[in-house]
Amino acid sequence: MSPDVPFRPLPLDLTDVRHLPGPDSTVHEGVPRGTVTELHLDPSGVFPGTTRTVRVHVPAQYDPAHPASLLVLQDGAGFLDPSGDLRVGVVLDNLVHGGDLPPTIAVLVDPGERDGVPDADRPRRERQRNREYDAFDDRYATFLLDEVLPEVRQRWAVTDDRDRWAIGGFSSGGSCALTAAWHRPDDFRRVLCLLPSFPQVTGGDPYPGLIASTPTKPLRLFLQAGHRDLGWDEPEDNWLAEHLRVAAALLEAQYDVRLVLGDGGHDPQHGGVLLPDALRWLFRP
Repeated sequence: MSPDVPFRPLPLDLTDVRHLPGPDSTVHEGVPRGTVTELHLDPSGVFPGTTRTVRVHVPAQYDPAHPASLLVLQDGAGFLDPSGDLRVGVVLDNLVHGGDLPPTIAVLVDPGERDGVPDADRPRRERQRNREYDAFDDRYATFLLDEVLPEVRQRWAVTDDRDRWAIGGFSSGGSCALTAAWHRPDDFRRVLCLLPSFPQVTGGDPYPGLIASTPTKPLRLFLQAGHRDLGWDEPEDNWLAEHLRVAAALLEAQYDVRLVLGDGGHDPQHGGVLLPDALRWLFRP
């Protein structure tokens, strides 16, 4: 039976559109709250000279006798902030409590801080976040699999079923998620890309051509695009157009893809509203 989608008029003025969050993004009385543990990784072998914080959100329903699903997110502090747009801890608490997801551990990874200098004090091209997230190679996936996740799995039981492993992010963190999954599809098979920064990938966006010429990988992808993303009405460096090219290539290659196009600019607000349904869709059997 087809679901009914209620009528909603389209806004005519797109200069300042905000999507209102739904109930799954709101704290509710009586819903058990997960715990957050901070891990400090110092130093990194894959990214020498860097240190970073990793936060691990563990649901109240976690039972080590039943290994949990795994969600890895870049820009971890931004995803976890309960007053921000994404609020992944609140979302997971609600979805696990409601039975929409099995107990799921979220590993929230911050970009590295290099040589003790915060990224905000560096020119954009020299920022460690961009070095890690925008590179088209397997180093970031290797960093997660060899350095971050072993630390997590020493402390908590995580399933070996890679169909219950997801990776995601916003902006460069979103394109980074696809890059990690593309290079290591035997480990990361569920991918969340919120306004990914494909035009910013080092050397140029390789995905439309690669997807068309490479045998299909075992990936399921949720893509969120914004009508007013960066350069949306420009002939070059158009982030919306490049994102749609990647989505089209994935669809033509018969990947399991859901693309949601919304009004709004390059910010996580709409992605945060979609996050509960995105996780339901990615983790569906």
